[in-house]
Amino acid sequence: MTNIAHAERDHALLSASGAHRWLHCTPSARLEATLPDTTSESAKRGTLAHEIGELKLQKVFSGLTARKYNATLKKFKEHDLYEPVIDQHTDMYLEYVQKIVHAFPSPPYVAIERRLDLTEYVPEGFGTGDCIVIGCKQLHIIDYKNGQGVPVPAENNPQMMLYALGALRAYRMLYDIETIHMAIVQPKVWDQPSEWSIPVADLLAWGESIKPIAQKAFNGEGEYVVGSHCGFCRARNTCRARVEQLMSVEDKAPMKPPLISWDEVGDVLRRAEGLVSWYNGLKKLALAEVLKGGNVSGWKAVAGRGSREYADLDKAFEHLKANDIDEAVLYIKQPLTPAQLEKELTKNVYKELLEKPGHIISKPGAPTLAPADDPRPAFSDQIKPEDAFRDPVGS
Repeated sequence: MTNIAHAERDHALLSASGAHRWLHCTPSARLEATLPDTTSESAKRGTLAHEIGELKLQKVFSGLTARKYNATLKKFKEHDLYEPVIDQHTDMYLEYVQKIVHAFPSPPYVAIERRLDLTEYVPEGFGTGDCIVIGCKQLHIIDYKNGQGVPVPAENNPQMMLYALGALRAYRMLYDIETIHMAIVQPKVWDQPSEWSIPVADLLAWGESIKPIAQKAFNGEGEYVVGSHCGFCRARNTCRARVEQLMSVEDKAPMKPPLISWDEVGDVLRRAEGLVSWYNGLKKLALAEVLKGGNVSGWKAVAGRGSREYADLDKAFEHLKANDIDEAVLYIKQPLTPAQLEKELTKNVYKELLEKPGHIISKPGAPTLAPADDPRPAFSDQIKPEDAFRDPVGS
């Protein structure tokens, strides 16, 4: 069977990856469909990582020949967006899948990049499961994520639950399945995958509960609801509901007494969360509109601050040295940080040569404010504000 490149695959209106959004904000999917789908460099690198991960699974579990594997991997590594850490991270993905497979008393069924029919629960819904493992009344759904900006936990993850429902529909006639295990391998965030399990009966009940919501979303009906799910929505910068919430402060202006309470501070922080990133995103959209000849009232495009570069770096430096400029003046020598070295050496080499011998000291991060539903534990040590924000020694 010929695999379709990840970037060329069709996408459903109600995508499983966007379920956390359209389940909360039902009209958002139809609104997004009216807007262009732009792809960032990090998203393209994620697609490349997925393809490399799939290739490695195909070699181990689907009998891909060594010749075909090596030729394809070589091609992937020649891609402009390839970086060595992708090889390490996809190895971690493969090793996790192997661990799951080898835990079965007899070889389980393994499906790689299986297209899943979700139409029983979501109108015209479909998706692609990265890896499915079935055996001993257990069904494993394993998903690889290359991003690092937003941790994606497996627990109650609607994308994974939809994939599980699709896998049940595909395989339940062939296998007796009682428990679903979901795992998200996100190496840039966690050393170990995020895992969660749910009985089949509970998953099916959840599937029934979302049917009317999915139908409403497919019809483009309902109210626009603003929340953390807005983060990756195409309409996030120009959505009227979000703009009005971000800019809505009129009910805070007449507060008495003159100083707002800490309860009110919490509400203001919640309202203002994302304001800076929204403003920058909207400004970027407006610039693009002006550059293509559009009109944004009261704004224009101007040349930004320029920069200088060498016409030929080698010739320039040779000329300077020929004129008695010491080479030490031309270069800055500074050590890479532990994080930079980990990326250069790969995580395993970094641990072996630096962490295990005790050359690295891990220091806790400074306290930072987060919403109450943030999965990280609350900072428990009592600390004085002046200590938390004191400048480092020697700065």
